[in-house]
Amino acid sequence: QVQLVESGGGLVQPGGSLRLSCAASGSIRSIAAMGWYRQAPEKQRELVAAGRTSASTNYADSVKGRFTISRDNAKNMVYLQMNSLKPEDTAVYYCSALIESTDGTIRTYWGQGTQVTVSS
Repeated sequence: QVQLVESGGGLVQPGGSLRLSCAASGSIRSIAAMGWYRQAPEKQRELVAAGRTSASTNYADSVKGRFTISRDNAKNMVYLQMNSLKPEDTAVYYCSALIESTDGTIRTYWGQGTQVTVSS
């Protein structure tokens, strides 16, 4: 069994910063890609940043230059550094990972989500 657990969300003022973390654990053989998505109230879930490597990461246009994704492969972790936050960044942020389990199953896993609220 594989689990993804996010942390680091919270309330921040416009212009502030937050760092989200996501830890993958369980019966993991390998992780092909990790990333972050978000879902605002009454909106569809959207890509924030995701990729197989730092060099091949895709960012949503709305976060380019403000958000940075990074990975610690040794710890099976992915991070999202969010700077210059705006009220429109308010959403539940989800970690996602494409993982091969030790039984050979390959599928996408999701975390439970962490709330980010940007408000004065």
